[in-house]
Amino acid sequence: MVLDRLEELRRRNREAEAGGGPERLARQKAEGKLSARERIGLLVDPGTFEELDRLVVHRSQDFGMET
Repeated sequence: MVLDRLEELRRRNREAEAGGGPERLARQKAEGKLSARERIGLLVDPGTFEELDRLVVHRSQDFGMET
């Protein structure tokens, strides 16, 4: 049971780190855009940024954000 929860947490962290998945990242690159993590990396000094609430999922349905 504990191992299942740990694996679920690891899976969710991997998904959050993926930034929407490889297809989305490829589409952003094709449009000449950087990912959020890449933009943050350019804006802050190394080791000074700590991401909070990585696993929070929005529930907004405005502006076509249902998914």
